[in-house]
Amino acid sequence: MHSRFKKYLLISIGCLSVILGIIGAVLPLLPTTPFLILALACFSKSSPRFHQMLLDNRWVGEPLRQWEKNRTISHASKVKATIAVTITFAISIAVLHGRTYLQLGLLTMLTAALIFMWRIKDDEPFSLFKKNKDKNR
Repeated sequence: MHSRFKKYLLISIGCLSVILGIIGAVLPLLPTTPFLILALACFSKSSPRFHQMLLDNRWVGEPLRQWEKNRTISHASKVKATIAVTITFAISIAVLHGRTYLQLGLLTMLTAALIFMWRIKDDEPFSLFKKNKDKNR
């Protein structure tokens, strides 16, 4: 009975995390990636079917497989996320014109989100000169 309750609790938390991750893809203040990683972890312990559905998803499957394999995020994904998050926060800050404390609060949240994201290891070390090195060989 206890393991059945745990299974359904983890499935419920996983489904809620997926929903929050989808909402987070639209709203600038709600992070998508941590919710999807949480959902992946919950489903891995409760529902192999839901776990595989997340890994097979065409939009989020590849980054989640990479995360599950070696706990890294690609540099390109970080750059894309940085651009998207910065643009959405900039729009929110512009909408709050004249409300300095709210703007500063958003700026603080943006900074914290970017620091968190960039502290996660890249899938491979980033180098501006990597492509040039490979061409010279």
